[in-house]
Amino acid sequence: MCGIVGLLIKKPELRDRLGEWATPMLIGMTERGPDSAGIAVYGDPVAEGLRKISLHAPAGFDWPGLQRQLADVAGFEVRANHAVLTTSADPVALRAWLKLTHPTVHVLSVGRAIDLYKDVGTPAQIADRYGMAGFRGTHLVAHTRMATESAVTPENAHPYTAGEDWCLVHNGSLSNPNSLRRQLEPLGIAFDGDCDTEAACRYFEWRMREGDSLEQALNKGFDELDGFYTFLMGTSDALAIVRDGFACKPALVAETDDWVAIASEYRSLAHLPGVKGATLFEPQPERIYAWRAQA
Repeated sequence: MCGIVGLLIKKPELRDRLGEWATPMLIGMTERGPDSAGIAVYGDPVAEGLRKISLHAPAGFDWPGLQRQLADVAGFEVRANHAVLTTSADPVALRAWLKLTHPTVHVLSVGRAIDLYKDVGTPAQIADRYGMAGFRGTHLVAHTRMATESAVTPENAHPYTAGEDWCLVHNGSLSNPNSLRRQLEPLGIAFDGDCDTEAACRYFEWRMREGDSLEQALNKGFDELDGFYTFLMGTSDALAIVRDGFACKPALVAETDDWVAIASEYRSLAHLPGVKGATLFEPQPERIYAWRAQA
């Protein structure tokens, strides 16, 4: 099962409504994914030389204590079991230090624009816990999960990230994630878990790091990825969706002059303002659809 949700706000004056409009979209996917959920929200980028690092820790973790141990802190915002650290520190060195000194703290995302929240619970609980209705920004990628192959933990919830400002959610199943791992691990690419979605996420990020555009990377995926999938993805300035050649996993796109919205089912789109006049379509197999945020 699982449910996917995406929303891109075209007009800058409407970006304060991003979380308000996206919250019922996420909750509408509860029956497709009741055990955990995640939200990647893209807002105004921090200054050049800074990075936002989204962190997760178990309930009761001493976030103020961690903040006191950190250097080069430009911002530190705690929400429930998460914190978003804004820093000029090297993300690779920081990740290694956290693994050594605070092994229960997990780095969920790194970038200038992305904040990531994912946790165990129903979509409504996650939306409330992290104040989703108050999120503002250009676009958002979210997922509700029904666990079928791995444990119900925050780490196994979607979205998955790799590199900077890149995230991916997945509805479907890949049959060759281990072959992707064997291809990528000798290149120094480390994996955090065993979910097939992480393999796809790291494969696409690697292709883009090698110089491919998003569209070129996705086109290579048609040859390299074996299975059935709907991938919804976010970059610092884009929202994209692609389906495999069979397109057996559902997805629906609605577009107006104000926004582009994507969901697994229409019920997560029905509340959006102007949806009755929206262009509605089902993404075609092996066709890449991408929308970019206006400056």
